[in-house]
Amino acid sequence: MTIELVIAVLALAIWVYLLLFRGGFWRGRESDARDPPLTRQSGEPWPRVAAVVPARNEAAMLPQGLGSLLAQDYARPITIILVDDQSEDGTSDVARRVAAAAGREVVVLRGQPRPPGWTGKVWAMQQGILHASAMQDPPQFLLLTDADIGYSPDALTHLVARARSGGYVLTSLMAKLNCESFAERALIPAFIFFFQMLYPFAWVARPSMSTAAAAGGCMLVERRTLERAGGMAAIRNALIDDCALATVMKAEGPIWLGLTQRVSSLRPYPRVEDIRRMVARSAYAQLRYSPLLLAATLVGMTASYFAAPMLAIFGDYPSWTFGVAAWVLMAIAFQPTLRFYRSSPFWGPALPLIAAAYLVFTVDSAYQHWRGRGGMWKGRAQALPEKR
Repeated sequence: MTIELVIAVLALAIWVYLLLFRGGFWRGRESDARDPPLTRQSGEPWPRVAAVVPARNEAAMLPQGLGSLLAQDYARPITIILVDDQSEDGTSDVARRVAAAAGREVVVLRGQPRPPGWTGKVWAMQQGILHASAMQDPPQFLLLTDADIGYSPDALTHLVARARSGGYVLTSLMAKLNCESFAERALIPAFIFFFQMLYPFAWVARPSMSTAAAAGGCMLVERRTLERAGGMAAIRNALIDDCALATVMKAEGPIWLGLTQRVSSLRPYPRVEDIRRMVARSAYAQLRYSPLLLAATLVGMTASYFAAPMLAIFGDYPSWTFGVAAWVLMAIAFQPTLRFYRSSPFWGPALPLIAAAYLVFTVDSAYQHWRGRGGMWKGRAQALPEKR
């Protein structure tokens, strides 16, 4: 058997495994539209909820994002705590104006300087959570959300109902990202596809599996369980704070993560450069800042995404037949995500090129880290993991 044929068989085997034995990640079946929980709870009062919104220079996003939180039709008033994380664009003033226009009150906290060893967003969330916990009647649930996230009026009701029906200590929804510009149509569905491949949502919900993940834009957390797990201090240096929090919370009880049409990201990514910055901010952190894992990723991506089309086009018989089969499976696996984003099915065969772009973004993330600019977000490099 030639090296070429070995590589071709390996590429096909990888995609057979991914489709059949990776938790069915590619089907996108874990969704708040599938098997929705009952939202009417007989005789049992709805729990108190406090939303914690870290915001750094988010004045442009607040009218729509904060406005959607204020418009929730939840059965009882929710407390909204916005933590202004050292903003320079009048974020606090805009938040107060949005609240006044809605006839509601929003607690606006001036974020304190970030202590050593904390990443910016986690520190901002910590301040909001401490404020919520100190309330006279503390909430049972904390909605940890971002300023650039929009909610349908019934989103919180469905989120709380699902959390209570499943006894979940963390319930998270993957906000639907913008997919309008050419760059977004080309790259955004794959971002969700790759995330589900790394963290199959079915495995996240399975207590017997160690896989834990969440989507930081929308996380409903049981407050007492969070305190028992050590609070945000347990993940204080995490750049990928959502998955770090999911790992901590899954050690305490069941968690759930799903797709949704009720929660959406309001932030546009009109250019490829915008998506590159979004990915590069945390991609190398995902690899635990390890050059060895980066090298392994290069090899793995080559075997998984690049070998099949190269062999399909340039390989000899029978290698090219295995390459074609692997490429076809790859395109098939991508289809449910493309349908979810209402994108053309013809992006399916282009997945190897899209994967190549994400590999470039990942290498760039490592390069930015080596330059001392890792985790750059709104002009601030995030804290690196503590050395032990």
